[in-house]
Amino acid sequence: MILADKIMDLRKRNGWSQEELANQLGVSRQAVSKWESAASVPDLNKIIKMSEVFDVSTDYLLKDAIERIELNDEIGDMPESKIYSYAEEPIRSISMEEANCYLEMVQMTAGKIAFGVLLCILSPVLLILLGGLSDAEGGYMISEATAAGVGMTVLLLLVASAVAIFVFYGRQLEAYEFLEKEVIELEYGVSGMVEKQKSKYEGTHGRRLVLGVVLCILSAIPLMVLGAIDEEGMAAVIGLDFCIVLVAVGVFMIVRTCILYGSFQRLLEEGDYTREKKLENKRNDILNTIYWCTVTAIYLGWSFLTMDWERTWIIWPVAGVFYGVVIALGRIFRGK
Repeated sequence: MILADKIMDLRKRNGWSQEELANQLGVSRQAVSKWESAASVPDLNKIIKMSEVFDVSTDYLLKDAIERIELNDEIGDMPESKIYSYAEEPIRSISMEEANCYLEMVQMTAGKIAFGVLLCILSPVLLILLGGLSDAEGGYMISEATAAGVGMTVLLLLVASAVAIFVFYGRQLEAYEFLEKEVIELEYGVSGMVEKQKSKYEGTHGRRLVLGVVLCILSAIPLMVLGAIDEEGMAAVIGLDFCIVLVAVGVFMIVRTCILYGSFQRLLEEGDYTREKKLENKRNDILNTIYWCTVTAIYLGWSFLTMDWERTWIIWPVAGVFYGVVIALGRIFRGK
């Protein structure tokens, strides 16, 4: 909430008109109107006077990160350990310039990273197609060795290109990794700017997310239809390739829009990036390391002792599900 919104909110909650507030501050009604519409900003003396008139702190008026006064009541209901934990966390200030640089960087890299994901999904398409052409379904048009050689070469080239994209653009975003882990405070005007951009993109995000999910769901149709038409011929192979292509396009749209929308959530500390979740993730760091190292050790020990690699992979989905239980137990023991 920016200063203009806070002035209007506090005035209305006190039941004052713009003219009544103006009289108490010794200014014109037009000045109050301009403050509330963000057409101008009151000087420091007027802000101090408003803090006295509204009986709030100047910090509340000036810091966009502090929302409505009622939030203070919620702090009173918080467990003392949580208040202490937040107080102990170092707070990093984000300027308007830094926030704009971050949003521009994400805007530039989101499409590239999503394209890398698309390449990974598309990588086996040619291998599958050539595999079909080298088999009975394709009339043995090419040899198996040629199909495997060309198909694997293209697969590895696409995966290598995708990894290069992830590393190159990931390094550019490394400077902003603290947004996911550290408690931040937005300087004056930053919160309003980010909220405005987020609100503007919200509709586009929803449409792209829905379209991406729909494409992933509908991707099975070509496989089923072409498979029904020619169950043992090349139609089923082509249907599988079409299926993969649709999934790749759908995932591309989902990944790109989620990266863009996530940039707003990181700055506003919403969704998966609230202060509470950041604090919880820090607390879980050691637990995560112990847990996954133990799972890996069990997997390797079991696999090498039994040499039953085709079955020991089952430990990973089981460990993934059980991980939620471990995190929940950790919260209980910490008294959350």
